[in-house]
Amino acid sequence: MTELGSRFAYTARPIPPYDFRLTVRKPAGWPLFTPFEVYADSTLWSALRVGGTLIGVRLSNLGTVESPRIRVSLSSREALSAYEREHVASALNSRLGFDEDLGPFYAMARNDQILKHVVSDLYGMHDTDMGDVFSGALLAISLQMTSMPRSNAMMECMIKRYGEAAVFDGRRVMFWPTPKRLAAFTPQQLAESCKLGYRAKFISALSKRLASEPFPSVEELKAMGPADAKRLLMGLPGIGDYSSDIVSPHGGFPIDVWSADIFGKLFFGREPRNGRAAIERIKSFGMKRWGRWSWMAFYYVAQDLENLSRKLGISLRLT
Repeated sequence: MTELGSRFAYTARPIPPYDFRLTVRKPAGWPLFTPFEVYADSTLWSALRVGGTLIGVRLSNLGTVESPRIRVSLSSREALSAYEREHVASALNSRLGFDEDLGPFYAMARNDQILKHVVSDLYGMHDTDMGDVFSGALLAISLQMTSMPRSNAMMECMIKRYGEAAVFDGRRVMFWPTPKRLAAFTPQQLAESCKLGYRAKFISALSKRLASEPFPSVEELKAMGPADAKRLLMGLPGIGDYSSDIVSPHGGFPIDVWSADIFGKLFFGREPRNGRAAIERIKSFGMKRWGRWSWMAFYYVAQDLENLSRKLGISLRLT
């Protein structure tokens, strides 16, 4: 448990439109940084690591979609220098998409027969980055080859058993474990404690790799070209094409068996007979259709399946 008693705050004014609730509390249930964050009365309590430092995050909505204003309060164990404060604030602003202009994406989407519905439903929802590369990689590995309930159970178990509690502002928020923490356990121990199956060997190898070798931060990956960031991520244990699209701050078009069913129906009017065999075709079609907006298209569709099912008259699986 880490008591975060030193605090600093500032007011952010993101580029509109910016819907605070849709951005920090995804309609499909995706958390912002950790499954254990708390949302109440237009305020989110969460946590993240920046440069290895655990930061407690409180975000309070003070504005509107067209005139956004967010009060940001950040807590740390030790007082941060002016440089460190600027670095942490810059990292958080980037991960929350404060400077992201949705205009070009919306201009494209409103002329697309699928996306025109989702951008209407989710107007002002911004993309957000992972809390850090390691937590993003743990999430991506947990999503491989299983259902969402099973993935969620594995992630929550790892955080509860091995993660760190950020205590601040009268709240206790559990955050993802560090590579050093997980590197202390064998694959068998990890597999048995959280029922990780084959994923345990990848998580163990990934933990040892990131605990012993430097790796670019989320911000450094974002400053690279998408292809370079993807190449580096795919060099990590357990991170392939699908997982790298999830972890990369540039996004991608992360098609697996679950999403192949959804986008097979959206693109071709039917669920593929063999979802695994159809992955490459569907991924190629989606990237050709949406180009540089492929990730945002995926992101919006995944958050709006219930409404999209109703509007298009087709059944899109929600889990």
